[in-house]
Order: sequence, then structure tokens, then C-alpha cells
Amino acid sequence: MTQLEMMGANAKQAARVLMNAGAKKDEALLSIAQALRDNAAAIIAANEKDIENGKAAGLTPSLLDRLKLDESRIAGMAEGVTQVAAQPDPIGRILEGRTLKNGLQIEKITVPMGVIGIIYEARPNVTSDAAALCLKAGSAVILRGGKEAINSNKAIAAVMRDAIERAGLPRDCVALVEDTSRQSATELMQLSEYLDVLIPRGGAGLIKSVVANAKVPVIETGVGNCHVYVDKTADLEMAANIIYNAKTSRPSVCNAIETILVHKDIAEQALPVIKAALDEKNVELRGCERTRAILGDCVKPAGENDYAVEFLDYILAVKVVDSLDDALDHLAKYSTGHSECIVTSDYAAANRFTACVDSAAVYVNASTRFTDGGEFGLGAEIGISTQKLHARGPMGLNELTSMKFIIRGNGQIR
Repeated sequence: MTQLEMMGANAKQAARVLMNAGAKKDEALLSIAQALRDNAAAIIAANEKDIENGKAAGLTPSLLDRLKLDESRIAGMAEGVTQVAAQPDPIGRILEGRTLKNGLQIEKITVPMGVIGIIYEARPNVTSDAAALCLKAGSAVILRGGKEAINSNKAIAAVMRDAIERAGLPRDCVALVEDTSRQSATELMQLSEYLDVLIPRGGAGLIKSVVANAKVPVIETGVGNCHVYVDKTADLEMAANIIYNAKTSRPSVCNAIETILVHKDIAEQALPVIKAALDEKNVELRGCERTRAILGDCVKPAGENDYAVEFLDYILAVKVVDSLDDALDHLAKYSTGHSECIVTSDYAAANRFTACVDSAAVYVNASTRFTDGGEFGLGAEIGISTQKLHARGPMGLNELTSMKFIIRGNGQIR
């Protein structure tokens, strides 16, 4: 048995305890939250090693921002765990109930997934977020982060495992794969004997690799080639504010926009206003010929790939389109199904956009940065699902459950 298989076997045993842990889960979560606060200095020291290694490896500023932990961010992680503890238990909810003509009483109830595997990249806060959500949902979790955050992840996981054990639950409710080689990732993807579901969180390359190689059922999350379409009736100040927020408030996250589409009838008025707002953060624009004709050579020519890529940086692709239908065609080709926005004063255009855009979140006159479990009032989330089976959009506690039927009778036979 390999080390990862042993980890899977231990997680499966821990999951059996978690199935009926009840209030013990909240005790463990509160223990984790306090332990994160108490051990902040040690976690930051470990994180500083990752930051140094990341700088030496040439990570971009946006990736270093994802990687960095400080007292404020660790306090936020602890608060996030506390908030998960405060949410209603998602396990044991009665989804449906009926009595058949033969007297059988049938209930459909929520149950834990069992063992969840999560593969993610350079965001060490995912380590505590994911562990907390899985634990509350009654499932054990095996975490496999990227090499960029390995020191941070090891420190956080050790703190959490000790805290869980102090609360009276098996420390193997949470496990971290410390081997960050490609081989360990592939082995985790194929651990079908022990994993019930696998959730990748990261860029397009990671998710594509997981989907291609996994033997475990996969829930795809996170790739966000998100757009704002500025319709011909848009309020220009509103459009500029929404685009500025959606691009620059945190460009390294999946709900940040990567492309804006501007209707030709409003482009000459809108593009200078939008550019002036984006100039405050020195956003690099890559535009079509019509965009460059309006804004000049300060806009780099956009290639085909610029409309398909998730920049995760202060870079924005721009295209002038002939109509709403032209914008819809562009989205159908390039959108990853995450979050899309229309800025418009036309009620009919808004309704057509929301009906025709096939994404998990579709906005009218609001920033795509709201695609988040907490912002939606759903609580913490494991990620944004961009697929259609099982879960779509922010994946909170309810989306981390499965279901089963319980049938009660008094001797019925068929």
C-alpha cells in the first residue's frame, strides 16, 4: 500500500466517524479557528519561506498576492472557519417525504459525500477553507496544494489536525499530501477506492489535467474568463465603475473580468471614460482594430488568444462589437461559463442577455466580483462550479452533500 493509499484508508475511517459526529463538528471547527489565531506567527514564518521561493521562481505580483499570509489574512481564515461552524448542519435535512399507497414511508435526506479530494494551487487560505467546509459537511478531506505554498500548507494542516484531535475527532478528518510532484497529483486523481469526489481549484491547466486523468468523479471549478458587455444604452459612469471594480479590485481571482465588449454605437464615448478609470491601476489594454482606432497606440493589438486567456493580472482585452447578438456570439465562443455581465438601460436587452448567456452567474448592471458564496448570502464556499451536474455556481455546504432514501414499512413485500 502506497503512502497515499494509506492516507485514503485513514480518511475513509475518519469519514465513518464524521457521518454521525453532530455537534462535535462545530467543536472541532471552533478549535481550529482558535488554533489558527494562536499559531499565526508560526504560519507566517512558514509562509515567508514560500514568498521567498516564489520571488526566486519569478512568480508574478498577482500570484505572490494570492500566496501571501499576514496576521489580517490569518484572522480572516479563522473567522471564516468560525462562520462555517455557525451555519446550520447540512446533514440529515429531509429533502422530500411521501407515503405510498402500500403504506411505505419514503424520505430523501442529505448525507455526507464521504472522502473529498481537493487539488489546488498557490492559495494557502484554501487549506483552512476547504477543510472547514468538508468537515462541517461530514466528510473527510485529502488536500493537495501546489509546491508554491507547501510550507504554509504544512503549517496550517498541522495546526488543524491537532485542533481536530483536541476536539475529540480523528485527526485524519483532514490530511495534506506533502509530496507536490506531478506523480502525487496523478495518483490522487486515480484514488477511486478511497475518494468519493475530486474538486480541482485553480487555473485552466490544472482543471484540464484533472478532468483528463481522474478516475474519481470530478466537480470542475474556477476557470473564469469573465466578461462585461457595455450595451448601447449603458450609463457610462456605471459601466466604468463596474469594469474598474471587476478588473482591479483583485485581478488574481476567478470572478475578475478578462474582456470587455463595447457596442459600436457607444464605443467612441465609452472607451475613453473606461480607460481613464483603468489608468488609475495602470491596466494594460489589448484591443481590436476599432478599439485602437478610438484609443490609439496605447492599446496593444489583441490576438486571438487574448480573448481566450485568463490573465489573472492587470491586463484586459477589449473588443468593439456590432450588436448584442455579436456579443452573445463572442461569449458563446470564449466564455468559460463562470460569470458574465451586461451594463444596459434596456430592459429587453437585459432579459435577452440573461436568457441567452449560459454561465453559472449572469449579471445586469453589477460587478462579477460578487460571484462568491459569502456575497450571495450562502456562507463560505469550496469554489465556483462551472459545470451543470450536481452543483453550479458557488459551492457551499449544501453542495458538498449527497442524498439517500430511507424507507420505513411494516412488512410490505413486492
